[in-house]
Amino acid sequence: MAAPMTDAHRRFLQVLMSHGIMEGSEARTLHRRCCEIHKVYYAHDKLEDFISTINSHLQPLYMQIRKGMSESDGRVHYALVNLVETEITKMASDYAENELELFRKTMDLIILSENGFASSTDILNLADQLKTKKMKKKEAEQVLKVFVEDKWLSERNGEYTLHTRCIIEMEQYILNNYPDVARKCNICHSLALQSQVCESCGIVIHLPCVGKYFRAQTEPRCPQCNDVWPWDIPAISQTDSQPPSKTGRAEKSSVLSTRRQ
Repeated sequence: MAAPMTDAHRRFLQVLMSHGIMEGSEARTLHRRCCEIHKVYYAHDKLEDFISTINSHLQPLYMQIRKGMSESDGRVHYALVNLVETEITKMASDYAENELELFRKTMDLIILSENGFASSTDILNLADQLKTKKMKKKEAEQVLKVFVEDKWLSERNGEYTLHTRCIIEMEQYILNNYPDVARKCNICHSLALQSQVCESCGIVIHLPCVGKYFRAQTEPRCPQCNDVWPWDIPAISQTDSQPPSKTGRAEKSSVLSTRRQ
């Protein structure tokens, strides 16, 4: 039998719903604050149990709080996911048809790219090619701005990628609709767009997972086939990161990052 929902659980859920997604440290702070306000037992290492209780009550509603990782810095995030509408159609109530089409085409560019990013130039060039209703580039720029504000896309220096919220909520949709290129990380088993690939066995590892997994190894070797890992090990410690260089990923002919000398 599921543990009962307290007012602390309800407050946590309400705040998360209002944010859409929350970084791990924020979620831990919110957990402590909710327990203090409603005088519920608090333990700093019990956040996962706390969330599990909420999820058990969300199950009949086909909703779930899921944990994911930011591909830019490796930080844990939590998002509330609708298990019934995991496809782009769930966005239909918030955006016009041509805005949704632009998002789909942007997603195509990002997922099919070599490094998990699409340039603003490439995206804006799609504006007058939309089948539903063409957009002017100024309109498209505003729509992209809204997608960033709503945490479906992330932008840095004119390069766009999928926001952590989008990856968490649409992971299964992406895996189903891009089966030839969408792969899961061998370490964390989540969808990996910004990644490195073993040349020998083809496994994919997130850039943040690469940094963590090989951090203490003087001669990094593939966790799957044990061959030497030939790529530079990225240092993922900063909050913001630059888009990876376009040297490939997964089954797109090459790998992100530079070969170690």
